[in-house]
Amino acid sequence: MSGLRVLFLGGTGIISSACSWRAVQAGLDLTVANRGQTSIRSIPPEAKQITADVDDPASLAAVAGQDFDVVVDWVAFTPDQVRARTDALRGHVGQYVFISSASAYQTPPARLPITESTPLRNPYWQYSRNKIACEDLLTALYRDEGYPITIVRPSHTYDRTLVPFDGGWTIVERMRRGQPVVVHGDGTSLWTLTHHRDFARGLVPLLGHPRTLGDAFQITSDDVLTWDQIAHALATAAGTSAQIVHVPSDAIAAVHQGWGDGLLGDKAHSAVFDNSKLRQVVPDFVATIPFETGAREIIAWYDEDPARRRVDHSIDEAMNTLVARYTR
Repeated sequence: MSGLRVLFLGGTGIISSACSWRAVQAGLDLTVANRGQTSIRSIPPEAKQITADVDDPASLAAVAGQDFDVVVDWVAFTPDQVRARTDALRGHVGQYVFISSASAYQTPPARLPITESTPLRNPYWQYSRNKIACEDLLTALYRDEGYPITIVRPSHTYDRTLVPFDGGWTIVERMRRGQPVVVHGDGTSLWTLTHHRDFARGLVPLLGHPRTLGDAFQITSDDVLTWDQIAHALATAAGTSAQIVHVPSDAIAAVHQGWGDGLLGDKAHSAVFDNSKLRQVVPDFVATIPFETGAREIIAWYDEDPARRRVDHSIDEAMNTLVARYTR
């Protein structure tokens, strides 16, 4: 794998940033193409950077005209984007890796754990339906012409900048104020949170691997928590406690559609994953960072700069409304 010419479309996002650093540590010849507008996460000094908007046809043509062993597309969300990328890269790429989403799986799942053979169907969330349509297009390309595609499905992957509740920092701010916070359902549904450095341990060995072509892999932690446990872990890291009020997900959706769409289309249902297929190709893959460690990283990063601790006032007000309604 060492020495492979790899192009990341994107590369400074929550997941891709960790993979950029892991890729150069593995000896890959990495080029990152993005708009250069993100300063929160840096790219490794060993990586080459191309400033380009890959949604612009001229910029994409300039980038895709080079030959790469692997292209990882972190920023494709619609079939039109995927079609444009694969057309431009045809004949110039040995492996096109599409970053999909575990939210594309059957929602709610009929059985657990979730595997790569779990059906893809999400009637609640347009984001997920778009990812499914992208996967359908890529599967057809592989079937019809042998286009060298690999599909990767992350679940809820985070870094120090991401509080894993809708509204971000809002829930931590409420905890520190001594205000109740809303957790959907009865707080006992199971959820898998994956630290971005753990995800990178699974992704990078797939690059250039001949056994991945035409196939799909999910990459998640094996560390499963309830949503109440996630809230309490954040509270402990923040030096406070969590007063939790449980509210049905459909009731949350009735008060705040954006929050509700993400719940009904993803977070309201238990998500436990079987990574056996990944380990057939990456035998030493193991996620080593529990959320309690990640929670301390999150709180430390937000506490470094008060400007980062922004409250989403629409979520804050929705919580006030729901707490008043569901507290006896």
